[in-house]
Amino acid sequence: VLFGSVLALEASVLGLLAAVAALTLVGLAGLWRPLVMECVDPAFLRGVSRWGAAAHHGFLALVVINLVAAFHALGTLMAVAMMVLPAAAARFWFRRLQPLLVAAVLMAAVLSLLGLWLSYRTDWPTSPTIVLLLGAWYGVSMLVGPYGWWRQQHVPQRHLKG
Repeated sequence: VLFGSVLALEASVLGLLAAVAALTLVGLAGLWRPLVMECVDPAFLRGVSRWGAAAHHGFLALVVINLVAAFHALGTLMAVAMMVLPAAAARFWFRRLQPLLVAAVLMAAVLSLLGLWLSYRTDWPTSPTIVLLLGAWYGVSMLVGPYGWWRQQHVPQRHLKG
């Protein structure tokens, strides 16, 4: 329950995960504009539209559905890390929303596959290996990403374009 069983998923659980992924994509496509505005300026969205509450609660419902589905595959401890770490790492590389989202998805996919391969080669547990790699990538991103802590502190910023 804590660490899940990524390598022992049954067909019914894979079907559940596919259905949740499809529902999430449809939900995000439907809520995209109000959800972005909710993230940027929720007071403005409430003032000009009735979609503020729907976007907020719809997104929270999608998060809960994804967490419950991920518990089967990753376990309770790993599911939250798998949702948060790719997005947090992508934030150190991009400021615009669309590239940030694409990078987060790609980071999650590549590091998950790399974690699967590493756990197979080293006989480590799969879910913790995936999250360990995601956490390591977060640390690297925080240090060397264009908007990371180290670069912000030690690399001089150009103020004027020449």
